[in-house]
Amino acid sequence: MGRTLAIAATAFVALLSYNTESYAQNAPADAMAPAAAPLRAGEVIANIVVEGNQRIEIKTIKSYLALEPGDVFDDSAIDNSLKKLFETGLFADVAIKRKNNDLLVLVRENPVINKVAFEGNKRIDDEELEKEIQLRPRMVYTRTMVQGDVKRLLEIYQRNGRFSAKVEPKVIQQAQNRVALVFEVDEGAVTKVKKIGFVGNEVFDGDKLEKVIRTEKERWYKFFSSDDTYDPDRLLYDQELLRRFYVSHGYADFQVTSAVAELTPEKDGFYITFSLNEGPFYSFGKVGVSSQISDISADDLSSLVVTKEGETFNADQVEETVDDITTKLGDLGYAFVDISPAMDRDEAGKTIGVTYEIKEGPRVYVERVNITGNVRTVDEVIRREFRLSEGDPYSTSKLQRSEQRIKNLGFFQNVKITNRPGSAPDRTVIDVDVTEQSTGELTFGAGYSTVDGALADISLRENNLLGKGKMLKLDLMAATRRQDITLGYTEPYFMGRDVSAGFDVFKTSQDLQRESSYDHEATGLTLRSNYGLSEHLRHAVNYTLRTDEVTNIDPSTSLFIRRQQGEYTTSQIGHSLTYDRRDNRFNTEDGYYLYFGQDLAGAGGDARFLRNEFKSGYFYSIRPQWVLQLVGKAGYMFGLGQDVRINNRFFKGSNDIRGFDNAGIGPRDTATGDALGGNIYYAGTVELSFPLGLPSDVGIKGSLFSDFGSLWNSDDSGPGVVDDSSPRLSVGAGLAWASPVGPIRIDIGQAIVKETYDDTQQIKFSFGTRF
Repeated sequence: MGRTLAIAATAFVALLSYNTESYAQNAPADAMAPAAAPLRAGEVIANIVVEGNQRIEIKTIKSYLALEPGDVFDDSAIDNSLKKLFETGLFADVAIKRKNNDLLVLVRENPVINKVAFEGNKRIDDEELEKEIQLRPRMVYTRTMVQGDVKRLLEIYQRNGRFSAKVEPKVIQQAQNRVALVFEVDEGAVTKVKKIGFVGNEVFDGDKLEKVIRTEKERWYKFFSSDDTYDPDRLLYDQELLRRFYVSHGYADFQVTSAVAELTPEKDGFYITFSLNEGPFYSFGKVGVSSQISDISADDLSSLVVTKEGETFNADQVEETVDDITTKLGDLGYAFVDISPAMDRDEAGKTIGVTYEIKEGPRVYVERVNITGNVRTVDEVIRREFRLSEGDPYSTSKLQRSEQRIKNLGFFQNVKITNRPGSAPDRTVIDVDVTEQSTGELTFGAGYSTVDGALADISLRENNLLGKGKMLKLDLMAATRRQDITLGYTEPYFMGRDVSAGFDVFKTSQDLQRESSYDHEATGLTLRSNYGLSEHLRHAVNYTLRTDEVTNIDPSTSLFIRRQQGEYTTSQIGHSLTYDRRDNRFNTEDGYYLYFGQDLAGAGGDARFLRNEFKSGYFYSIRPQWVLQLVGKAGYMFGLGQDVRINNRFFKGSNDIRGFDNAGIGPRDTATGDALGGNIYYAGTVELSFPLGLPSDVGIKGSLFSDFGSLWNSDDSGPGVVDDSSPRLSVGAGLAWASPVGPIRIDIGQAIVKETYDDTQQIKFSFGTRF
C-alpha cells in the first residue's frame, strides 16, 4: 500500500507542475508580475506609478487620487480613489495595487469618438436627431452616455407616433483608441390612435368631447394631419382642454382622474381612455368689484364685468373680466396692479360668487425702453413706432398698439414686448425683443388665361433699405402682351416727422389687341406723401403727370377705339383717407379698414375728369386660423366737359372677380369683341381661409371664395355696344403656401353668372421669394 501511495503522489506532483507551467505561458503580463504585497497598516507609500494611460496626463490621473507619496497605505482611501477615477467617465477599467512600497495605478482609457452617424432613419433627418443626443465627435465614449442617447432617440420617435421604433448603437474600433459610433435605426410604423373613450361623462356624450380634444381617431383621409398619432404631450394638453371646456360650462369641480393609453396587442395602435369626474353644476352667485386704489371706485369698473349673477358659471368669462380690468387700469397708468377673483362657493345652493379684488398699487411711468435682437434695423426705426416714450404714464393699450405698429412694418419675424419693474415702485422698464426677417423681395408671378395664355412678371424690392426703413422697388413685367417698368422710392419719416414721401417713375407698354384691339403706352411720374390724422386715420396726397399713347389700331377695330387714337397728357392730383383697424396688415385675422380716394385731372394736360373710389374690408376669426374675409369696393367717375378717355376708365376682371379674364367684364363692342371700359363699378369678395390639418410651421392654407361685381356706364354708345349693370358671380377655391422660397398661391375660379360676351379665366398662379 505504501508503494501505491508513492506512485499516486508522484503523479500528482507531475500534473501540478504541468498546469503551473501552462498557466505561466498563457497568463497576462500583470498576472506574471510578482504578487502585490499585502497592505500593512503603518507602512508609507514611496511612489505612485501610473500605467496604461495614452491621452490623459499622469498629473491629471493623480489629481483624482485620495493618496499621495508619504501617505500611509489605506484601504478606504484606495476605494475612494477608485470611485473618483470611475466617476470621471474617462476610463473603461481601473485597478490600484501595491507593488513593494509603490502604489500602482493601472488604467484602460475609454476611446474617443471620431464620428457619430445614423443609419436607417428616413422620416427624421440626421440634423434633427443630432440635436437630441449628447455625444459628439472628440468626446470620450462611455456606455452610460450611449444608453442615455438611445433613450432620447426613442423619445423623439415616440413623439412622432412611432412607438415600435428601435435604436441599436454600434461601435466600430479605429486606430489610436478611437471609435466610430453608429446608431442603427429601425423607425417602425406610425402608431395611430384606434379608439378614444370616455368614462364617467353624463352631461356631454363622447362625440361632443372628441371634438374638444386635440387627439383624433385614425381616419384614412387624415393623411395631412398628425393628430391621429399617439403623443403623450398632446394627451396632457387634451386633459387641459377638457378641463377648460367643463369649467366654462358650469362644472367648476371637474377633474380628469386618469388618461390611459393602451397599446393594442398587435402594437399597431393605441386605445385612449379618459376617466372623468364631472362634479355638480354651478351658477354665478353674487358678483362684485372691490378696489383698494383710492382713485378707482368699483362703479368705474363695473361695466367691464361680463360675469352676471344667475348665469352659468364660466371660468373663461372670469378670465376675460380680469383681462379687461387689467387693460383699463393699465391705460390709467397702473402697470403692476394685482387683480384676484375671490370665489365664494355655496355648496348647498350650487352657486359661486366672484369678487374681483383690486389691490393698491402706484401709478407707473416708463423709465426706459430697451430694444434687442435688431442686428440690421437701427433702433430709431423701432422707437418711432412706439406710442410710449421715456417719462410717459404707462398705458397697456398704447403698448399693445406699439407692438402692432412694429409688426406692421414687416421687418420682423417675431416681436415680443414685455414690461418689468424699474428702479422705483412707480417706474417700469419696457423690453422689446425682435427677430429680424428678410426684407428684400424677389417676386415672380405667373398665370394662365383663356385669352392670353401664359404670362410672367418679376419684382425686386427692398423694404428696409440700409436698415432705416426706407423702401426701394423695381418692378419689371415681361410678357407677350405687356411690358412694365417702375422705379419707386419711399422715405417713411420725411425730415424726421410722421410723414412719408416718395416718388414713382414708370413706363408701360401694353398689347390690348385681344381686349380692345389697340396698344397702349404710358410714361410718367408720381409724387406722393401721406401722414397721420389720428392713430388709425391717415391722409395721402399725390400728383401724377403722365403721357398716354393709343397706337396700332387696325381699320377693323371698333369705331369707338379708333376715335381714341393719339397721344394725350394727363395732369392729375389726388388724395385719399384710410382708416385701418386691422390687427396685422400682412396676415390679417381680425379688424377692418375703410378707404376713400379721389383723383382730379384738369390742372394742365388734355384730360379732365373726377374719379371717386371706396374700398372696405372686414376680417373675423371664426376660430384659430379660420378667417372670414368680406371685401367690397366701388368706383364712380365722370368727365368734366368731355368724355372720359379709354385709358382712364375702369377695367375689371381677374384681380377683382376671379374666374374672369383681365378686362373680362363690362361694356364691349360685340361687333369686334373690344372691351371699352366703364365709369361705374362695384366688386365684392366673401372668402374663408383655413388650415389643412398640417403642422402650422408648414404654412399651407386653403380657401373658398365667391367674387361678384359689375362694370358699366361707358361714354361710348351705338350699334353693337353692350353696356349694362348685370351682376357677375364666380366661386372657387385656392391654395396658399408660405414656402421657403416665398409665397405661392393658386386660385381656381369658375364664372357662374356671366354674360355671353364676357371673357373668362380659370386658373391664376403666382409665386415669389425673399432675400
